[in-house]
Amino acid sequence: MSRTKLSEDEKEKLDNLLQPIVKAEVHHYGSDRTEVARYDRREQMYGGDGIVYLLQMFEPEELVNNRIGAYMILPTAKDSCGFHTHGTRKEEEIYLVMHGTGIYLEKDEWEAEEREYPISKGSITTVRGEAFHAVKNTGDEPLVIFVITTNEPASE
Repeated sequence: MSRTKLSEDEKEKLDNLLQPIVKAEVHHYGSDRTEVARYDRREQMYGGDGIVYLLQMFEPEELVNNRIGAYMILPTAKDSCGFHTHGTRKEEEIYLVMHGTGIYLEKDEWEAEEREYPISKGSITTVRGEAFHAVKNTGDEPLVIFVITTNEPASE
């Protein structure tokens, strides 16, 4: 999986794609910054197909117990994020679908049978522990998901 920053032209193209869907703006306590903190482009993310864009809404020091607060955009039905786990980092993840349609997949381990669920605007998914998950755009429009990745509570 390669991660690259977007050129100014790519940012503008992505902003124009998102404009009728969602206002990618943040109002973080104590900060005057309202724009996206960082744009990432990931090709074949976690072994998926096509391109996935991540609009990181927070700087690392702005979140407590979080690693990611980002819009994930899968522009076409050719785009997906492959199976991956956050368990090795002791994280939990929440997806909130903002726009589009897709399939959310999960499985208990690499060799396990996949379970798949149709997702659309308003759908929420969660994963924790060593479980694996993936997502695919299945529609004619961009699939836009807000992703929150949090640290699991420390064991006592």
